[in-house]
Amino acid sequence: MQTSTTSRRWVIGLLSGFVLMPVMGQTEAWPSKPIRLVVPFPAGGGTDIIARDVSNKLTAALKWNFIVDNKPGSGGNLGVDTGAKSAPDGYTLVIGQTSNMAVNATLYNKLPYDPVHDLTPIGLVGNSPLVFAVAVHSPYRTLADVVAAAKSKPDALNYASAGNGTVGHLATELFQREAGIKLTHIPYKGASQGLTDVISGQVHLYSGTVPTLLGHIKNGKLRPIAITSLKRSDDLPQVPTVAESGYKGFEAVTWFGLLGPAKLPANVVTKINTELNKALNSADLKKKLEDQGLDVTPSTPEQFAKLIKSDIDKWGRVVKASGARAD
Repeated sequence: MQTSTTSRRWVIGLLSGFVLMPVMGQTEAWPSKPIRLVVPFPAGGGTDIIARDVSNKLTAALKWNFIVDNKPGSGGNLGVDTGAKSAPDGYTLVIGQTSNMAVNATLYNKLPYDPVHDLTPIGLVGNSPLVFAVAVHSPYRTLADVVAAAKSKPDALNYASAGNGTVGHLATELFQREAGIKLTHIPYKGASQGLTDVISGQVHLYSGTVPTLLGHIKNGKLRPIAITSLKRSDDLPQVPTVAESGYKGFEAVTWFGLLGPAKLPANVVTKINTELNKALNSADLKKKLEDQGLDVTPSTPEQFAKLIKSDIDKWGRVVKASGARAD
């Protein structure tokens, strides 16, 4: 009887050890080392500014250590692919946006990642309308001026975007169809160089997010001529919407959100989402992002996932109708 009891105790103890092993692993502190935050565009652009503002706030509030890693190229695809192919341990995150998470699914014949299945949505940061802008010394003062010039001199006017497949690119393509004009697209690898060429007058028009253009507008280097949201921007209340300018119903906004690779542990997703939303609801970060033209929109991971799927469908129809291709 004693031998049998001893054996049972030995088996129970062994099984208990196996049961406790994963539990212990799950309770290990996260994060215990720096978190790599991949930004799919160059330093200085709107996405980069947002990523640094958010990560700086999380660092100040929680002492999380972030390393921002700018990986521009292929309309943001290179950076998102880097995030998608990283280890699902919470130590590599990526800032995704409408272009590389929704538009590019149709714009490119084949992406190196699946935006729905290869990434884990964590939470939205916010969204922003686009601004059509020209150099402050440009002869074009309104959207109607640009349309008139483009109609009088077909293919003579050009426009810059932050790259093939960005919402700035696609929104301008959509507007050309609405207005019945043709502009020459000059894609850049990010916003910085394109803005420099627009400001200098080498390029006629730029389409970019409010956070990207607002500083140049306030400094008197760019003249905004239209906003792509259905209502005017609080940051640029004097600028009419495209819809107000004669193109009823025209709307094109871009959102930004935090993602990790597929199979990111649920406890890590929940922790990051909770802290991200706390940061976004804080008065200082919210004001900083709003001052850059961003409409702050905290969300659950599930809400973010639903938005990605619906926007893939929405922008897919736009891409097909416009005939735009990036390959």
